[in-house]
Amino acid sequence: MSSFRIALSGAAAMSLAIATAASANPMVGGAAMYSTRNIVQNAVNSKDHTTLVAAVKAGGLVDTLSGKGPFTVFAPTNEAFAKLPAGTVDNLVKPQNKGTLDKILTYHVVAGRITAQQIAAMAAKHGGTATLKTVEGENLMFRKTGGGWWVIDAKGDKARVTIPNVMQSNGVIHVIDTVLMP
Repeated sequence: MSSFRIALSGAAAMSLAIATAASANPMVGGAAMYSTRNIVQNAVNSKDHTTLVAAVKAGGLVDTLSGKGPFTVFAPTNEAFAKLPAGTVDNLVKPQNKGTLDKILTYHVVAGRITAQQIAAMAAKHGGTATLKTVEGENLMFRKTGGGWWVIDAKGDKARVTIPNVMQSNGVIHVIDTVLMP
């Protein structure tokens, strides 16, 4: 059996490295997610996160989530927001409800870049449950059940992690299927 080598120029090698890094991230909402872009820059391209992006804008959190971070965001999809009672989202994005909206949004954010592997390692050390403090101030719990990871809020409601480890320049996003409520 013969083998061969392909020599790449510096520019070609760099292009291959960038393409490989970009393809390592999962697609979200039909869009490529780039680890060189921040949370907001990637989220605005996901057709599954238009409600979340609108809420982040209404809550005035664009600059924060575009900042240095790092942040771990548990990002509910449009379908997750659609599970809320009728009129909830329209009501939350009103200027007079900014405080409540901010509390809900920051309940989905943890300081630091925490991957699914780190959550699994924490859970392994603590009887199968990992606990992380949100930017809002309350804790979220994480458990693996039925082959998948679940995020459990303070009231015991659960969201399933549908796409873990979407790496960002300023953190990581884990897509979830339910809006968590503090």
